[in-house]
Amino acid sequence: MTSSRRLELLAVLAAAAFLWARPACAQAGTSAAGAQQAPAPAPLQAGFQDGFFIQTANGDTRLNFGMVAQADGRFSVDDPLPFTNTFTIRKARPTFTGQIMKYFDFKVMPDFGGGGSVLEDAYVDIRFSPKFRVRSGKDKTPIGYELMIGDGYVLFPERSLVSSLVPNRDVGVQVQGDLSATRVSYAAGVFNGIPDGASSSSDLDTSSAKDLVGRLVVTPFVSSRAPHRPIGGLGFQVGASTGRQLGALPTFRTSAQKAYFSYDSGAAASGLRSRVSPAVFYYYKAFGGYAEYVRSAQQVTRRGVETEVANHAWEATASYLLTGETASAGIVRPRSPFDPTSGRWGALQLLARYATLTVDQDAFVAGLAAAGSSRQAQSFAIGANWYPNAYIKVYGTFERTMFDGGAANLPAENVITFRTQLAF
Repeated sequence: MTSSRRLELLAVLAAAAFLWARPACAQAGTSAAGAQQAPAPAPLQAGFQDGFFIQTANGDTRLNFGMVAQADGRFSVDDPLPFTNTFTIRKARPTFTGQIMKYFDFKVMPDFGGGGSVLEDAYVDIRFSPKFRVRSGKDKTPIGYELMIGDGYVLFPERSLVSSLVPNRDVGVQVQGDLSATRVSYAAGVFNGIPDGASSSSDLDTSSAKDLVGRLVVTPFVSSRAPHRPIGGLGFQVGASTGRQLGALPTFRTSAQKAYFSYDSGAAASGLRSRVSPAVFYYYKAFGGYAEYVRSAQQVTRRGVETEVANHAWEATASYLLTGETASAGIVRPRSPFDPTSGRWGALQLLARYATLTVDQDAFVAGLAAAGSSRQAQSFAIGANWYPNAYIKVYGTFERTMFDGGAANLPAENVITFRTQLAF
């Protein structure tokens, strides 16, 4: 061994001995002075609060574990059957959210439903204050009201035709915040840009152009001094986007995933795309409801000819909790959680929805629609939801969708859907 190697080894051993001996020396010195040792760090805390959590003693760093799991049965009552009657795992989404060092939040949510795997959400927030935070990563695009309702809290098993005209999850950067004592909330950002009704799959943009997106939600009559007044649950929202898209165009499907409109294979997005979605919502005692409108306009080219296609849709949804719980766009908490030995059965909710989507007539005149496409779909759905407790939900719905216009008149679709859901 060379002299330099011996010196290096001795230095390492001396440093190790110093680090090992320092706590003992400090303890001896403290004992000689008659002082108390420094208290050991407080242990981690763990529990369940609308999800499992583990956190530091001061709460500045926290990990939450949640889950959305949905087992469906989807059956047609038509003859002949337009699709295969089936049971399926609609969603299986373990969800990891949390906080790092007080001011940094995160969420990671994969989905293993439908026999595949995809990363649905993955983002980091920097919280400067309740009025301003910056979110980077993949999240829902803040435009449509119904689309922004949490996946576990949507009233029907599937979202309405209206959500076919707004983008779902995309990658980008946005700012968010709550203003004026939670009466006003906003979100605005820049996203890669995806077709209507789609989610980013590769999480890479195919074009250098980006979408500018914004959303404003106002509940002007909410008041902490009078939280139960009838007008307090009335609110309004508007979302919008603008940007340029090249290439992919959407396909419109029913809740049973039957395609009723698609563009011709020779058609492609070729320029400016804009969306606007105003909505009104109202929650009071056991009643909850909302109405939403969406207009989506896109430049489309085929064989060198450009056409602006402006599609629009609207819906109205209403619900009522027969057992008297408070309705909201979030968790329903039964007054009497399921306990059959005590004669307690949870909460029961009735609901109804009407929605319609109309494709621009110019899409057919210009030959942009694929063969067999319908110009309009109208859907009426009724259902009942049973909540044994705040985290289990059982859906039962019937939906009838009728088609009109276009090159062919498709037969009406009648679907019964059952779902058992775990969400926390």
